[in-house]
Amino acid sequence: AAVAAVVVMERALITRDFTVKFVADNGSSTTPPVFNVATLWSALEGSILLWALVLCGYAVAVAVKFRTRGDDPMLAWAMLVMFAVSAFFYALMVGPADPFIAVEVPPGYDGPGPNPLLQNHILMAFHPPILYLGYVGFTVPFAFAVAALATGRLGEGWLAATRRWTVAAWGFLTFGIVLGAWWSYETLGWGGYWAWDPVENASFLPWLTGTAYLHSVMVQERRGMLRVWNLSLVIATFSLTILGTFLTRSGVIASVHSFTESGIGPAILGFFAVIVAVSLALIAWRGDQLRTPGRIATPVSREGAFLANNALFAAFAFVVLLGTVFPLLVEAFDGRTISVGNPYFDRMTRPIGFALLFLMAVAPMLPWGGEGRRPPTELLSRRLMVPMWIAAAALVLSVVAGARGWAALLAFGLGGFAGGAALRQILLAVRRHRWRGLVGRTNGGMIVHLGVVLVAVAFAASQSYVRQAEFDLEAGQPASFAGHEVVYVGSAVVAHENRTERVAFVRVDDAKTYGPAIATYPFASQTIGIPSVRSTLRDDVALAVLQFPEEAGADRVILRVTVQPLVVWLWLGGIVMALGTALSLVPSRSGRRQPTEAAAVEAPA
Repeated sequence: AAVAAVVVMERALITRDFTVKFVADNGSSTTPPVFNVATLWSALEGSILLWALVLCGYAVAVAVKFRTRGDDPMLAWAMLVMFAVSAFFYALMVGPADPFIAVEVPPGYDGPGPNPLLQNHILMAFHPPILYLGYVGFTVPFAFAVAALATGRLGEGWLAATRRWTVAAWGFLTFGIVLGAWWSYETLGWGGYWAWDPVENASFLPWLTGTAYLHSVMVQERRGMLRVWNLSLVIATFSLTILGTFLTRSGVIASVHSFTESGIGPAILGFFAVIVAVSLALIAWRGDQLRTPGRIATPVSREGAFLANNALFAAFAFVVLLGTVFPLLVEAFDGRTISVGNPYFDRMTRPIGFALLFLMAVAPMLPWGGEGRRPPTELLSRRLMVPMWIAAAALVLSVVAGARGWAALLAFGLGGFAGGAALRQILLAVRRHRWRGLVGRTNGGMIVHLGVVLVAVAFAASQSYVRQAEFDLEAGQPASFAGHEVVYVGSAVVAHENRTERVAFVRVDDAKTYGPAIATYPFASQTIGIPSVRSTLRDDVALAVLQFPEEAGADRVILRVTVQPLVVWLWLGGIVMALGTALSLVPSRSGRRQPTEAAAVEAPA
């Protein structure tokens, strides 16, 4: 049904069938073909339809994967949960989010098309579907967690059944977030890529809890501990995807009062409440069975480090959640409109991020603990020697390169420390097992760690050393800024099928000419800026037109120039994380231990 509904809607969009209200409100004969297809997920009704399609795909995949276990009660409960979630979204589509409402339009009617910001960059065609593959993918581990609670089979079986599903969902969510930041950077023209706004936070929150789960689940698999915590993390991750849908699709961000006027806001919020209430009731019901005798004998152990890791991720998620929903709560209960800006998020999350980088280096080097084990001080110091030297080298090089400020320097040092630790593990595994040293959950995870380090260091550098200025330039006039020279060459009007652009031609450092522009979309009656970015491994020069002053005989532009170091490493880090996730899904040698686990005498991973 979901496939048929999507096919029908896409056909309506492609053929410009304006008798369908969704097409009349969001389609246009001037929308380029690729964005015409992507219009499906540009508005509320289409995005709910996409969610239902992805969930249908996951349900079919689970049914096929476990087809030999048709008489297993746990599988039956898991499928029942997935069908219940599907039923909720189908109910939305036949109720407040019906995408197939018919309307009458006058002859020759043409719609406004999607929001202009959603049809001027190719990433719009990929970012939302990939993000939804991550969002909806967490339904699978959630369904099996509820099934484990319902059947009383609370051991490690459901963890093994959902391991790769969870990693895949996490990988899609990770790559979707990175693509979203890239789209924002290339499209919005304000010079940044992450603003801690509710839409960004809505996807980041389940990423935080999902990442915590991927680490803590290893403790349960190895030591049989943290059962309640792992169930809670899975439930929290799925619940946060529903909360994120509420934040981004209910209208509550625009106004607390607007969501109460629509049917979808209260429905999604009610569904969120039901999920949390039922899940907590099931955990309370199985409380006695969930207790385990195991305990962490020493904090200086792998499980001790993972527990600290989870505490930090939980604190990170709480800080982001509080900053996201607090303005909404104040407006709902007090009527005042307030905002929580970047200073709050930066100040609160920075120390947590530094601590996580430190643990990222130390945790893989620690052995699993046990009763009577002494802290492996000598072993740990030997294994961390190379990462510490790399950290020192990174710190020295950053100072020589001109880096200043304790936050950025600490990020470089800890990034070198964590990156060195991950690289050491990877090299040891490859030396012993060749290409097999790159696959499997453990070794793929180390590659993901490398990607995280790249993202963290690039984020710290670009945020700490960003420089921005505005210039009023005439044709042929140069301007020097932050070690770069920009020359305004002139402007021209360029007509496209769906918009008209006035492009400013700007030469950067006597090299390539770039074309930031101001675009007017006549059907949408909207004008937006289209930035242009010169990217190198060292830094980015982002150009945005603020205005073309209208003066007779003068060709002038008011140009905003933003220079940020190491931005391109954010995108490279995201690619490395995606690669590591894919490699972690590749099975290690059948029936044998993971390569780095086999080398545990030297370096357990």
